[in-house]
Amino acid sequence: MKKKLYFGSNLKMYKNSKDTLNYLNELVGYTKDISREDIELFIIPSYTSLENASGNISHEAVKIGAQNMNWEEEGQFTGEISPLMLKELGVDLVMIGHSERRHVFGETDVDENKKVLTSLKHGFTTLLCVGETGEQKDFGISKETIRTQLKIGLFNVQKEDIGKLWVAYEPVWSIGVNGTPATSDYAEEIHQTIKETLVELFGEDSKKIPVLYGGSVNNENSVEMIKQPSVDGLFIGRSAWVASNFNTIIRESMKSYKEANS
Repeated sequence: MKKKLYFGSNLKMYKNSKDTLNYLNELVGYTKDISREDIELFIIPSYTSLENASGNISHEAVKIGAQNMNWEEEGQFTGEISPLMLKELGVDLVMIGHSERRHVFGETDVDENKKVLTSLKHGFTTLLCVGETGEQKDFGISKETIRTQLKIGLFNVQKEDIGKLWVAYEPVWSIGVNGTPATSDYAEEIHQTIKETLVELFGEDSKKIPVLYGGSVNNENSVEMIKQPSVDGLFIGRSAWVASNFNTIIRESMKSYKEANS
């Protein structure tokens, strides 16, 4: 394969600790024959599942991520989780700026930037999520919105840290139960914009940064999405929450990518 493909899922507020561990064990079992030279697999469970997941799963087989993190190491932040607490649990990855954090909980690009810098400082793989709302898309400002989120969210990130940086494009209008998947052509166009912006910020080194598509990814559209030249992986929602189906998506996507690039 010409490049490593990334496959992951955010479990949101689903699956308790026991369910999460069962799911992860099934997923590792289903995918154990796939070389991790070819794929990077990651799962982002709830906070209450992190200790059980991180302590009982091979991190070589699947990276374990947190859904959010405060930018301070400690302090008077009731209900928040610090990077030191996540390090204690052996977490590999921190997701920052998911659309629900931005649009339900009111986080700003500046908030996300503080979290990105803290996450990188503490050595986590840092997954910054970006995406436009349906209204912004209708106004024709999708690309401007994405560029702004990237330029503010990654402000002051140093070149030496970009090896730990991932980006996920999640159009807000395509996420969730009522989401409409983006077309593969549209996703490719936005991914190109993301990669162009990353080059502006970090130069040619930015090509090390994987850019994943997330937004109502399913068995049907995954095989088309993964073939797009600027799509490095898939960040999958409910279609990945049954391990056997996630395994199917991974294998069919790998096959589709290989055929497109043979």
